[in-house]
Amino acid sequence: MYDDNVTLSGVKKEIDESRQGQVLYFDQPDSGQKRFYIESYGCAMNFSDSEIVASILAGEGYGPTRDMETADLILVNTCSIREKAEDTVRNRLNVFNQLKKKKPDLLIGVLGCMAERLKAKLLEQEKLVDIVVGPDAYRDLPNLLVKADDGQKGINVLLSREETYADISPLRLDSNGIVAFISIMRGCDNMCSFCVVPFTRGRERSRDTFSIVAEARDLYDRGFREVTLLGQNVDSYKWASPDGEIHVNFAQLLERVAQVHPDLRIRFSTSHPKDITDEVLYTMARYENICKYIHLPVQSGNSRILDLMNRTYDRDWYMERITSIYRIMPDCAISSDMIAGFCTETEAEHQDTISMIKYARYSMSYMFFYSERPGTLAAKKLLDDIPLEIKKRRLQEIVDTQVNMSLEVNLLDVGKVFKVLIEGDSKRSDMEFKGRNSQNKMINFPKKEGLRAGEYTWVKVTSATSGSLRGMIVDES
Repeated sequence: MYDDNVTLSGVKKEIDESRQGQVLYFDQPDSGQKRFYIESYGCAMNFSDSEIVASILAGEGYGPTRDMETADLILVNTCSIREKAEDTVRNRLNVFNQLKKKKPDLLIGVLGCMAERLKAKLLEQEKLVDIVVGPDAYRDLPNLLVKADDGQKGINVLLSREETYADISPLRLDSNGIVAFISIMRGCDNMCSFCVVPFTRGRERSRDTFSIVAEARDLYDRGFREVTLLGQNVDSYKWASPDGEIHVNFAQLLERVAQVHPDLRIRFSTSHPKDITDEVLYTMARYENICKYIHLPVQSGNSRILDLMNRTYDRDWYMERITSIYRIMPDCAISSDMIAGFCTETEAEHQDTISMIKYARYSMSYMFFYSERPGTLAAKKLLDDIPLEIKKRRLQEIVDTQVNMSLEVNLLDVGKVFKVLIEGDSKRSDMEFKGRNSQNKMINFPKKEGLRAGEYTWVKVTSATSGSLRGMIVDES
């Protein structure tokens, strides 16, 4: 039986990102320099935020380390989307506190969504940390570190209606030098009843268009060849210049970033079904370097459950958006998020989610069973009445359906030729490359002399599983 979080990339089943800490680092600091160690959990926004934090710390004379034993400061960038994510972070904090017993001057801090939600508990009741910093307060880290050094508790979890960190150049931690994230907006105005994000990250605000384009151009000049534009709901991006002369929506931003250079690939995440417009789809179709892949979370395939979730669309609306995507971009791949066993869900309503997988033909999905989060609208107003064993059984059925669908859509790629950005060596063998096509599918293929990571090549798919493709390099299609 699957756990409550399942990332499906075919038959390979991975625990989702919120359960896996990623240690972020770059060059080792100079001798004598203070060192920080940072682990990130959860969504891509958290990993992007960690790069902003690293830049702020570098300005204060801190250097990064990949070895927690040598750190003067340990930070955990946290996720509150699932209970198990918080449990994982608590376990890590206990490990760090054991280290602190041997190294009393060590400072421990919690960043991100869990920091905002559990500030008092972490500081006062459990006494696990010295510093608590919410997603909008990273600029205050230097002041909080001074307080912590003096034996005080450093805390700032104030949310902002303006903060976008647009003027901070992120330090690309543990980067392969090929792909990078660019945060284009922060916060969320969609009050989905199951979600804590609006309470932990605040209201939506969009970053200055010119700073986004400049960051993309700088990344290209430094050798990066793919950027992912990040936001809780990228399709709701909207920015206006202070004088009101310039207004930019998401489709227009996509076009501006795509025009940086034809060899710079553009991806984005995440889209909300209520906001993804035909203008966005036609812009994607018009530019070869905007990847033909959309992550479009459905959450449930049933209209009544979607209403309880406050998703602001119904089954028919979602299906129309799927139809439009395939009409405008027949070669587009679509992925999704799904929740099994939401409050009051019946067996027939569960089957509507199963049927949506078949209708949308998702290439992959992130699948969970419902985990009630304190403070959400669902926790306040709805009864979490589906027994755990039924949630797990329904999740299993969703996963099984998606596995079959992933295999089906991947087998259709056999014999096709794709332009692939080489990301590095395959996990299986250093005699093979790995890289993704425009549809975000990983392809493994034998190396060819003269090619290296960061370059494009054409690959013909020779075989497929539900998790990945295999192929061979061919002449340009």
